[in-house]
Amino acid sequence: MTSFWTGQRVRLRGIEPGDWAAFRRFAADEERSGDVLRPPRSAESFRAWAREQATAAEGDCFRLVIEALDTGETVGAVGSSYADPHAGRFEYGITMEAGHRRKGYATEAAVLLLRFFFAERRYHKCEARIFAHNAASLALHRRLGFAAEGRLRDHVFLAGRHQDLVVMGLLAGEFARLHPVDVP
Repeated sequence: MTSFWTGQRVRLRGIEPGDWAAFRRFAADEERSGDVLRPPRSAESFRAWAREQATAAEGDCFRLVIEALDTGETVGAVGSSYADPHAGRFEYGITMEAGHRRKGYATEAAVLLLRFFFAERRYHKCEARIFAHNAASLALHRRLGFAAEGRLRDHVFLAGRHQDLVVMGLLAGEFARLHPVDVP
């Protein structure tokens, strides 16, 4: 058996201190795509952040690197930003570097992470919050089985104006029907 964290195209792994440059690229991509606007950060701030992530305590809120199996290149990141084991609900997010989108990496990485939370951690529901203007991310989540549960109007101020945020949800049973585990 291969690792639980390895699929056909990607491997998910912990963040290493040397991953700082990839996360700097991801931040630049997010700014260019209109998903976030922050003051410029120094290379040292990314280095310090990556060092901190590499030694972060375990729990249900974490980020993982998405690595392409064919090249070994860091192509994105996926992780959970909120987890409530009592309610059985968690939130997750995913980012892909611009040159690596539409290659199946995001879908596979999301399925690996969601399988961990639903099958291993026994969570009942996942939520994703997506900018309403991000058609590609909305389509990805619909393909994964997420349903739109609501639209938070003018919820985020970005690029000089308020933006809507779409809340999407996926239940464990829905995920299991769409993404069954292959058992030998």
